[in-house]
Amino acid sequence: MKQFLMCSAAMIAVAAPTAAFAQSTGSSDFEDSIIVTGARIDQGVGGIKIPDSPKAKVVLGQEIIQAQRPGQSVNEIINLVPGVSFTNNDPWGSSGGNFTIRGFGSDRISQTFDGIPLNDSGNYAVYTNQQVDPELIETVNVNLGSTDVDSPTAAAVGGTVNINTLEPSDDYGVLASVSYGNIVANGSGDRPYFRMFGVVNTGDLTGHGTKAWFSASRAKNVAAYANYGDVYKQQYNAKIWQDIGDDGDFVSIAGHYNQNRNNFGGSPFRANAFTGDKSGRFYNISGGYPCTVSQTSVPNSCGTDFERRFNPSNTGNVRLNSKFTLTERLTFSVDGAYQYVKANGGGTTSANEGFFTSGGQLFTGNYNGQFYFGRDLNGDNAIGRVTVLQPSQTNTRRWIGIANLAYEIDDSNRVRLSYSYDRARHRQTGAAGALDAGGTPLDVFSINDPLTDAAGNVLQKRDRLSYATLHQIAGEYRGQFFDDNLTVLIGGRIPYFTRDLNQNCFTTSTGGFVNCVPSDQIAAYTAANPYSFNSTTGRASGSALPQARKLKYDKFLPNLGATLKITPEISLAGSYAKNISVPSTDALYNAFSFPAGSEEAKRVAETSDSFDAGVRYTSAKVQAAVTGWYSEYKNRLITAYDIDGNATTANLGPVKKYGVDASISYSPIEQFTAYVFGSYIKSEIQNDAITSSCAATSDIALAGLCYVQDGTAYLRTSGKREREAPKYLFGGRMQANLGDLTMGVQAKRTSSRYLNDINGEIQSVTTGTTTRLIFPGAKFAAYTIVDLDIRYSLASLGMEKGAIQLNVSNLFDKFYVGSFSGGLDTLASSSSAFVNFGSPRAISASLIVGF
Repeated sequence: MKQFLMCSAAMIAVAAPTAAFAQSTGSSDFEDSIIVTGARIDQGVGGIKIPDSPKAKVVLGQEIIQAQRPGQSVNEIINLVPGVSFTNNDPWGSSGGNFTIRGFGSDRISQTFDGIPLNDSGNYAVYTNQQVDPELIETVNVNLGSTDVDSPTAAAVGGTVNINTLEPSDDYGVLASVSYGNIVANGSGDRPYFRMFGVVNTGDLTGHGTKAWFSASRAKNVAAYANYGDVYKQQYNAKIWQDIGDDGDFVSIAGHYNQNRNNFGGSPFRANAFTGDKSGRFYNISGGYPCTVSQTSVPNSCGTDFERRFNPSNTGNVRLNSKFTLTERLTFSVDGAYQYVKANGGGTTSANEGFFTSGGQLFTGNYNGQFYFGRDLNGDNAIGRVTVLQPSQTNTRRWIGIANLAYEIDDSNRVRLSYSYDRARHRQTGAAGALDAGGTPLDVFSINDPLTDAAGNVLQKRDRLSYATLHQIAGEYRGQFFDDNLTVLIGGRIPYFTRDLNQNCFTTSTGGFVNCVPSDQIAAYTAANPYSFNSTTGRASGSALPQARKLKYDKFLPNLGATLKITPEISLAGSYAKNISVPSTDALYNAFSFPAGSEEAKRVAETSDSFDAGVRYTSAKVQAAVTGWYSEYKNRLITAYDIDGNATTANLGPVKKYGVDASISYSPIEQFTAYVFGSYIKSEIQNDAITSSCAATSDIALAGLCYVQDGTAYLRTSGKREREAPKYLFGGRMQANLGDLTMGVQAKRTSSRYLNDINGEIQSVTTGTTTRLIFPGAKFAAYTIVDLDIRYSLASLGMEKGAIQLNVSNLFDKFYVGSFSGGLDTLASSSSAFVNFGSPRAISASLIVGF
């Protein structure tokens, strides 16, 4: 195949390709069956490789990555992997989206960056708009349903996405690209996108393998749907590499910094989200813009629209990867990182300039979700209400280390021991900030200059400090038998999780509601709001004091697998893994409304047993695989209601999930490649879930989706599908390489998805002579998306590393729902529910030049 002319990533990789790291350097070195070399068969077919490993994996290489839109989120790129479903909130990859593997949400998927986990240390979420520039990615390795034994993860029961950045080249080079695009759907108006990217590769600076690359990018686009909002993104990356000796040893230090300044691009929860009517897709915000904030103590709606919420983030990390051959058979590797996060979700509230009254006393602070400042905030000499910024601020500082010691017993048997460490300081606050006259925050980070009460107290809507710590030991054996036709992996890990929790506010319910009282008023508030707990009924009342707790979780997690070669092309593979997911920070803090050590305060970890079995066919022209999988869960943790009627993370009990993933890539001639993939996903909730009530006149009761037994209300979730998970996914890609011209077209169909776990749909009911619609739930329709990419090399014009690339996403402008705010029993009629419409048709052109 003629060299697939590159974005900057290919220019950097002019040196011989290197190993594609699995989750850590030690995992990559131990399981060398997934090493990518220069041979075509090892690079896969069409940039997609199915490694012959016991676990179900798919590796995407540069050929497929470079065909996608420059600047696109890596999660959109892996949408071509069986079992993966990603919906982008804009066409450009800068606004986030919804991500699942085999129906598991992103909080159950470990996403790593050169072996270092990227999931939030509190809620385990993945923020897809903060990922590394795709031009710097060597490979993306997707583990379906399991993770490596040395992975420092607290929740990866659904799989792992390993992003591996490029090794610096031995040759000097510079490459730059510029992209311009626009949304071209009907009624969209002018919604431009602009991006610049540049990278410098130093080459070998010393003649002894000292090399580096440095990159920078900037992107800007207008909001996809509303008439208000912009997205600004800048990113800086660097990697310095030192070869050591002749055994492939090295030390690498890399840095990454990403800054996003964007408005939320949400869409109203409208009926056309279910009907497929495009007419309401592009809209004007309800509050109007421009506008003026009320200067009296009677607030107006200026600045309060959802689309005017800022979602700022500053994220960065420094990463170390290394490998040392200590003896001919003994290898040591160590990976480490420091991560920093400063981010919030924006939002405004109408704050009180007066006092909160409780027990006949006056307090400042945040009570029942409202600020009380006890002073005139806007200078109008009147005490009323004022619109202020009130984001939920998060600051994380995290240290990670992974060490592996591998010993080769002989040519067919290897063992390794590993130790993993992860400690995250997770500070969560909620100070208020000021808006300007037009309703825009004076500083999107209100923590930089927070509003205070008359005594100088910084008032918070939440105030807690958490330390999430992991010490993990693991071991693994790899043996090859019968002339290397049988490969066996036997391993296990024992994670020791500790959660140090410090709640500085009063906890008022299991739904996470808190009252945040300034320290100088805590004694008075405690006296006015005494706390009590009835051990017989298990119910609490009043406000639980600010307090600290320390929780521990540990479990032995075996990890087994084998591959058997039937012929040089055909192999069988199977694996088993036990997984654990520790309750999120929110779930653990919600339990503070109960006394420490009580049964009611206990929050158990989610565990699962996952099985994979498949058959694969691999040749120079074909790579194909069919994998069946089954996962059984105990203590499935989801958002639901506790028995006292408050929103909480609940134990749904046992859940079964199973399905089939399949794919085939075929290149009959050098100039053409075809790829087809598909997945079937089944989930089955085993028990009915407790709910707050089942009123006879409620929509849920009228639909027959709840009942009362022995005084307790239940939702009919038994036998239902888990929300958000599509039933099937299938699609494909065709690519033609015609000299200097490369063309590709790809399509994917995603089945319908439920809004909630009761699986209700909009229906009509007749009461007496009146017929009306009820909204016990909703099913979002299936959709098909087609993308097109065209690339023309400028090599014939004397620019060997130059190219022009055209990308069109959602070619036929399909209207569909992307992500949505579903829950256990979220109603389609709920005022709090919203959706993000899927990305409309968009086109971009990129010019790439380099030397």
